[in-house]
Amino acid sequence: MTHFLDINKTQPEALRSIIDHAIEIKNARANAPLGQKDADAPLADRVVALIFDKPSTRTRVSFDVGVRQMGGQPIVLSGKDMQLGHGETISDTAKVMSRYVDLIMIRTFEDATLLEMAESATVPIINGLTNRTHPCQIMADIMTFEEHRGSIKGKKVVWSGAGNNVFSSFVQAAGQFGFDLTFTGPEPLDPERGFLEEALRKGSNIIIERDPHLAFKGADLVVTDTWVSMHDPKTARKRRHNQLRAYQVNTELMSNAKPEALFMHCLPAHRDHEATSEVMDSPNSVIFDEAENRLHVQKAIMRHCLGV
Repeated sequence: MTHFLDINKTQPEALRSIIDHAIEIKNARANAPLGQKDADAPLADRVVALIFDKPSTRTRVSFDVGVRQMGGQPIVLSGKDMQLGHGETISDTAKVMSRYVDLIMIRTFEDATLLEMAESATVPIINGLTNRTHPCQIMADIMTFEEHRGSIKGKKVVWSGAGNNVFSSFVQAAGQFGFDLTFTGPEPLDPERGFLEEALRKGSNIIIERDPHLAFKGADLVVTDTWVSMHDPKTARKRRHNQLRAYQVNTELMSNAKPEALFMHCLPAHRDHEATSEVMDSPNSVIFDEAENRLHVQKAIMRHCLGV
């Protein structure tokens, strides 16, 4: 049984295969109606549970559409509907769900929920997001970069902002795909130390640079994310904006990167906060390709987990 829990828990060869397969899947569907099933219908007669403990737009729609395009049947459930971890233990829920479905994707808060689900389930589990990591997003980002600029190996990726769950998955990916990673942001919002230490032990080239002008120098890819979570209180949001104002991705900062440097944001974005509209709508911005590629790479991940 093959789970997809985190980028550092999947072998580099498998990750490379997923990216390559995702590009093949996308090309095979070029100009096809979105509702049309894939020719080989690899998930025919398969049922996939999509569990959302946290609200979602891109993850929910992309997984739902992906399952349907591959000929499978999605069942979308919310944590509230299931009383996940409240009325019934997560372990028991995983064991019961395994009797009904062929695959489970879960988007939840605590990493422990994901891990307990994977430990108890007898079907593959996919991490749709936790408070600590977001591996599907980074797989889509790498796919998008390579579509536009070729192999990401040896390239310089710069993250500007807070060291959140999306950045944590970038840290894990740096060692697996062999790119250099620079974090620029205020010290109070540094990424989780354990992720950095693990990556450094594996030989990843990861740098923390407080000055964003220096950090952006020579970048092949610049990435940012929303400054505040949907669950942050108003007081925390104001503090975050004050802390991160100097790290807004704008044309001045982008001028330090390579002329061909791409810009990414996993969306949803608060325009003219973490990045200006001028950058987001520039020719080097690939934010909507990035969003689309969630669909294709997640289809490849589901096929990888099910071996189809």
